[in-house]
Amino acid sequence: MDASPFPAGEGGTKADFLAFAHRLADFAAPLARHYFRTELPVEAKADASPVTAADRAIESLLRAEIRSVYPDHGILGEEEGGDFERPLTWVIDPIDGTKSFITGMPLFGTLIALVSDGRPILGVIDMPALGERWCGTCEAAWFGDRPARTSDRSLAEARLFATSPDIFEGPDADAFASLSQAAGLRRFGGDCYAYGLLACGHCDLVVEAGLQVYDVMALVPVVEGAGGVMTDWDGQALTPAFDGRVVAAANASLHADALRYLRA
Repeated sequence: MDASPFPAGEGGTKADFLAFAHRLADFAAPLARHYFRTELPVEAKADASPVTAADRAIESLLRAEIRSVYPDHGILGEEEGGDFERPLTWVIDPIDGTKSFITGMPLFGTLIALVSDGRPILGVIDMPALGERWCGTCEAAWFGDRPARTSDRSLAEARLFATSPDIFEGPDADAFASLSQAAGLRRFGGDCYAYGLLACGHCDLVVEAGLQVYDVMALVPVVEGAGGVMTDWDGQALTPAFDGRVVAAANASLHADALRYLRA
C-alpha cells in the first residue's frame, strides 16, 4: 500500500480530513441519541429495509456540513444516494443497524468514509449510544485515542461474527456454515460494531453478504489500519462495484484460511 493514499491539492491534508470526519460524527451523535428509544414511525424502503426520520435527519445534517466545507467533493449516502464521479467522495450511512436502532438495541452506528477514486482512504465508526468510536486511515487505526490492533489468532481459535444467519442463501449459506464449524466460536449481531471489535482484537473474523457500498467503505480503513485484511469473498479489494459479500480478518493468514472455505 502506498505510504500515503491521500491526494494532494483536494482541499485538505490527511489531518484535515480526519478532523473533519470526527466533526461530522460529533454532529451526528447527539441527533441519533435524541431519536433513540423514542416512538418513531418506521417506513419500509423499496428493498424492504427499514428507515426512520433519524436516518434522514442525520444524513441531511451531514450533507449540509460537507457541502459547506468541501463543495467540490462528492457525497453518497444511504438515504439520498449519490455517485463517485468526483475524485473525492464522502460516503455516509447515518444509522448502520436500523433494525437495532428501532428495537432499542444500542449496537447501531454512524459510518463516515472518504473515498478517493473508488478506494476508501479514511473511515469512522461511531457508536452514539455507547459513546465509542473507531477511526482509521488504512495506515493506522484508533479506538478513541488509543491505537487499535487486531489479533494473531488462527482459524481454530477465531471468534467469528456475522450480522445474521439470514443474510446467507444457497451456496453462500453452505460456505458460511463450513467456515463457522472450523472457527473457534461464532456469534450473530452487531452490524458495524463487530468490525470495531475486530480492530481491537476482541473478535477475529466478520463475514457478511448482501451489503451495500455505504455499509462497508468506512470499515475498510479501520480494519486495515489496525492490521487486518478486508476483501470480497474472492479476495479482491472492496470497490463501489463489489457484490455485497465481504470477509474481514484479523491477519493475513486467517484471511487466507477463511477464503478457502468461502470459495469452496
